[in-house]
Amino acid sequence: MMQIETLRDVLHRTKAFHQQLGMCLSQCAEENTDDRAQMLLNYLANHEGNLADVINGFAVSSDENALNTWCYEWVNKLAIVHDEYNDVPFAKLNAAQIMSVIVAQHQQVLSLYRYLVSQVSQAVIPSAEEMLASVYSLEQREIMSMVQSVNRFRDM
Repeated sequence: MMQIETLRDVLHRTKAFHQQLGMCLSQCAEENTDDRAQMLLNYLANHEGNLADVINGFAVSSDENALNTWCYEWVNKLAIVHDEYNDVPFAKLNAAQIMSVIVAQHQQVLSLYRYLVSQVSQAVIPSAEEMLASVYSLEQREIMSMVQSVNRFRDM
């Protein structure tokens, strides 16, 4: 796992999280025998890939001062998102179980960004606070969007 020292590293780690989760979901979709679960896994894999692209946009276009803000001490006090999804047998789960795991994984990301926003606001680093608040808001909207889409899909 990469060493997290700056907010740029946090964004790169978040992007990697979404990419790797998307690849895992895509691979498991091929192995899952439940048609609904397969469709859900493919939808989520695509969504994770898109989210990784958006996070990459923050990493390449945000203010350099914000990106270079040191966060080593803050991140060490809060666990960064781990690759736990690799241990999850998505290929054997039903749609409800899959969503439960995905929501839990994204809650970890939200917790990390919520914590980082609070830390940079105390440190009075406006550009970093704005960037982190934007990423937090994006992550929050996206998980809500995924859940709503899955609920509509389930109602069909």
